[in-house]
This record gives sequence, structure tokens and C-alpha cells, in this order.
Amino acid sequence: MAAPLPAARAVANATGDAPSAPAREPLARLAQVGKTFQNGVEALRAVDLEIRRGEFLSLLGPSGCGKSTILRLLAGLANPSLGRIDWPATEHDLGFVFQEPTLMPWANVFDNVWLPLRLQGQSRATARPRVEEALAQVGLSGFDRAYPRELSGGMKMRASIARALATRPALLLMDEPFAALDEITRMKLNDDLVALKCELNATVVFVTHSVFESVYLSDRIVVMAPRPGRVVAEVAVPAPQPRNEDFRLRAEYAELCRETSRALHRAMGAEPAGGETGSQ
Repeated sequence: MAAPLPAARAVANATGDAPSAPAREPLARLAQVGKTFQNGVEALRAVDLEIRRGEFLSLLGPSGCGKSTILRLLAGLANPSLGRIDWPATEHDLGFVFQEPTLMPWANVFDNVWLPLRLQGQSRATARPRVEEALAQVGLSGFDRAYPRELSGGMKMRASIARALATRPALLLMDEPFAALDEITRMKLNDDLVALKCELNATVVFVTHSVFESVYLSDRIVVMAPRPGRVVAEVAVPAPQPRNEDFRLRAEYAELCRETSRALHRAMGAEPAGGETGSQ
């Protein structure tokens, strides 16, 4: 039987404050960040966001609210039009897991996971311990010689996560990595990701459209509104990590899902009907 979860719930929005929690060292800060694309679309406006070391932070919101744009800015794949991104920590190596596995179809699993280390100049022999470690962490030991066409959708995503972990990043960015998977596989990978995050004490920024996924995975949920993308609410999830199926069956989980769903509906400009808890 799992230890009892704290009964408290926390939702902070523009007019409320989340309860205090143990302070964590900031890993990155977005200060009044704005992003406007060359076609004139304003993707982000005045985003203030702190990413804390060791936390699991989810970005939740409808399509077009700039969630993926924030990941791209953190990864250095694009630059802010306004504001700045500060890195108080001395190290900020990162890994990126995209919506699709993006594996090289002509390369086996080992060579796909080796790729970022190879780009750093590491030979196959030098990189082997890191690659094997990453494959073990995602449950793919023994599949190093398999090719992407021989893997299920879930196994392909595991290989993609292993590739991101191979460099032992301080920050793991995940852009809806499980969205295209069936429900059973998605829940299993959610469980594995929670366990992996705790094992590595990793910092994760995770993009999702799912209220239920965000509550299950996160220490903190940032709710965003679209056009332009902006932060409108924060939800603290006080349940201890790691979590398992028992957490999904608890009243605390259901209540946090209701509160998060209400925050999401407010972000979209509409209050939910009575009893609605959001959609997967």
C-alpha cells in the first residue's frame, strides 16, 4: 500500500497563490520573453517562467499557445524576439525528445542512440558504456541491434528517449512524446518516465494537451493561453514522487484533474460545465 498522499491541493492563477514548497535552485529563467515569427504571428508574449532543478514541469494548453516554442527557445533552436533567458546554473546541457521518434531508419538502435555522442567526437568503443546505460534506463537492453522498422511505436519512443539521455543532460525537453501512442502504451510510458525521472533526479519540461497526463507526471503545471501564448495559471501537484497506478485511483488525483481542467478552460476563455474534468 502506498503512503498516504497529502490532502492539500494547490492551484495558483493571476489572483491566487500556491502554497509554499521547499525552494529549489533555478536552472533557467524566462524573463518577459516574447516571440514573433517573420510572418507576423505573435507566438509568445511577456512569458515569465522559472524552471527549477530536479522538478517535473508540464506546459499545458491548447494548440497554438506557444508550448513547443518555449522548448525551442530553451534548446537554442530559436531566439526570443523580446526578453531574455537566463541560466543561473553553471551547466545546462540538454536533451530533446520530439513528438515523433525521428530515428534514422538505416541505423540500428545502438547507432541511433550513439548519434549525439558521435557528434561530440566519441568513438563507438568510447560511447558504448553510455549507450548501453541509456538503453537499460528505458528498458531496451538487448535491442541494440534492432532497426526502427522492427520496433513498436512505444519502443521507438523509448529509443528516442535513450538518445536524449545518452549525454546525461541537466535538462530534458519533451515535446508531446506520447501523443501518438495508444492509451495502454502511453500509460506504461508515463509510469516508466516517472520512475526514470526519480532515478536520475532529472529536470524535465514536458509539453502536453492532456490534463490527466500532466497531473500524473508533474510537480508543477504551467497552464498557457493562445494567441498570443502566455502563462495564465500554475498548478502545484503536492503528491510525492514516484507515483504509480494507485495515485490515479485516489480522490486527490481526481480533484487535481478537476482543478487543472478548470484552469485550462479559463485559459481558453470558457468555464467547464459542471463535473467536466478535461479530455485526454
